[in-house]
Amino acid sequence: MNSLYWHTCGEGAHDLVLLHGWGLNAEVWQSIVPRLSPHFRLHLVDLPGYGRSARSDALSLTQMAQQLLPHLPPRVLLLGWSLGGLVASELALCAPQQVAGLISVASSPCFTARDGWPGIKPETLETFRTQLNSDFQRTVGRFLALQTLGTDSVRQDARRLKEVVLAQPMPPVEVLDGGLAILREVDLRDRLPQISAPFLRLYGALDGLVPRRIAALLDEALPASTSLVMEKVAHAPFISHPDLFCQHILDFRKKISG
Repeated sequence: MNSLYWHTCGEGAHDLVLLHGWGLNAEVWQSIVPRLSPHFRLHLVDLPGYGRSARSDALSLTQMAQQLLPHLPPRVLLLGWSLGGLVASELALCAPQQVAGLISVASSPCFTARDGWPGIKPETLETFRTQLNSDFQRTVGRFLALQTLGTDSVRQDARRLKEVVLAQPMPPVEVLDGGLAILREVDLRDRLPQISAPFLRLYGALDGLVPRRIAALLDEALPASTSLVMEKVAHAPFISHPDLFCQHILDFRKKISG
């Protein structure tokens, strides 16, 4: 088994672990590292199979969380974007004593649209899965393009995400397919109320992958959590609106730290 890429930087007193989304790697956080490093000890992680945490086989959500668990600092603040939000939620569920707070960004406990639940159409995810085998670089590019649609800086944001992908070796098709399977099949809605840590959920009003309606639905199911819908923001708020994004993170840290 290859080692997990886990880079620590920053001068703050609080530990913040950043978990990226499907097809990407920890370089996606570079625009906010200078903003957050004075306030946190940042842990930049390539999820198993991605970037510098290369391996040949795909993992389930539970397996992915179990690989990360031994590396977590005590009383850590977890931040997970998109697929990383599922991983962070799973960690908060299986190791509540280690998690001081949870932040999900443009994420959902159930990414696939189901009866009465908004999300990605199952046929869309199936199309991506099929296309991975024929032209996986183009397929990843199309998926990334969907994440920036609607923002004022759409071209710049899409270019930044593409640069992140190209900065490291592309994950194997099997790993990408496994990640799509998690997005397609995992449903944490029944388990999410078991999360005991303070919980902040950030959404983009223009997000085409995680509809803003999910915020209100989870407000009812998770009354102890807090949701914020960022206007003029799509699926990657830390790319398009880094200052506002970081302010929300700092406000949450202050709230839970007293």
